[in-house]
Amino acid sequence: MVKLIALYKQPEDKEAFDEHYKNVHTPITKKIPGLRKMEVTRIVGSPTGDSKYYLLCEMYYDDHESLKKAMKTEESKASGKDLMSFAGNLVTMMVGEEVE
Repeated sequence: MVKLIALYKQPEDKEAFDEHYKNVHTPITKKIPGLRKMEVTRIVGSPTGDSKYYLLCEMYYDDHESLKKAMKTEESKASGKDLMSFAGNLVTMMVGEEVE
């Protein structure tokens, strides 16, 4: 499996971020063709105390080709546009492969 990973820094207004993420961004993202699973983790700290990160989202695809195909869809473009509108300065995107 291949994952598209979104790692978010701490937002200034957590309540507004959470509201938009849950009620607007997540429903848009879940419509992306080929998306197998979406897992969201709230970061609550680090072994040394606080964390500069707030949220981690892992979006699973069958393989690299499935991810590339998904990224070209209108649904993916809508998700990206929405992401930039509310968290463009907070998010880092990565692609990862599960290791067995």
